[in-house]
Amino acid sequence: MKTEVKQSIIAALESFMTQHNMSATDVAKKSGVSGSYISNLRQGNYTVAAGAGNSVEIADKYFESLAELIGYKLTKTYWEPVGTAQLKRVIATLQDAREFGYTNVIIGSTGCGKTYVANMFAQSFPMDVFIVTVGSQDNIGDLLEKVCDRLHIAIEKTKSRTLRAIARKMRDMKREGLKPTLIFDESEYMRQPALCNMKELYDNLNGVASIVLMGTDQLIRHIDKLRKKDKDGIPQLYRRIKFGIRPLPAIDRTFKQFLNAFAIDPAIGKFIRENCENYGELHDVLVPALREADRTGQPLTENLIRTMLNMPNL
Repeated sequence: MKTEVKQSIIAALESFMTQHNMSATDVAKKSGVSGSYISNLRQGNYTVAAGAGNSVEIADKYFESLAELIGYKLTKTYWEPVGTAQLKRVIATLQDAREFGYTNVIIGSTGCGKTYVANMFAQSFPMDVFIVTVGSQDNIGDLLEKVCDRLHIAIEKTKSRTLRAIARKMRDMKREGLKPTLIFDESEYMRQPALCNMKELYDNLNGVASIVLMGTDQLIRHIDKLRKKDKDGIPQLYRRIKFGIRPLPAIDRTFKQFLNAFAIDPAIGKFIRENCENYGELHDVLVPALREADRTGQPLTENLIRTMLNMPNL
């Protein structure tokens, strides 16, 4: 990595820290870069002592970690946010949740941009917005461990004590003037025990922090099924989230906003509409093709896209 790029990253880091009132310790926790490295870098020293009076260059990976934290682009970006109805609804819901401590459930089809927008939002509020991605095999212990990892606190010996530790951390943040927000992405993977613990988490954090569950309509169907069977804890959870459920608009399968934003030839638009079902798939088609067109100097054509996708040419 060139020295000029390193200098630009550190300059951007300084602005980011000022904007979000972050300390070097906060940056270290968020980025995984050691505090001593950050101190050296901020002083313009891109080396670290290696013993016996020697020093070595701080590896590029640490600059890359800092760049990722602050949203500094090291390579050309082929995908930019587009103001879809889904993006606007997710942003508005997250803003209200963070500002007023709401508990919300955002429901949208796969590929509509929920995760993409949530990551954008979290980067705008690095000190108090935390995203936990729910895995298909996660139990409540796994989820609590993930929350503790995001908050940089230790897991306690029991679930109840861990919930109280999370609540204490959130209260401390609120006292410091922050607006703590927990976002659980891909919440359709939550099973009954995890959903019941969302009720407990809600009770512990009510008035202290906001909780947002994001998932597909599988999440609501799963909760409804459990509620109709009167499974333990589910009616209580549903009462708490009932009026916080926020369905997202349907995906615009014409992709008009994206095609206009990226100046895509109308002929290619027809191919896209025939082959892509959501914005995620659109991204997976366009980004590699745009990158290849840029790399080779070729125009972006349907045949180029077909070649990238291992599909027969016209």
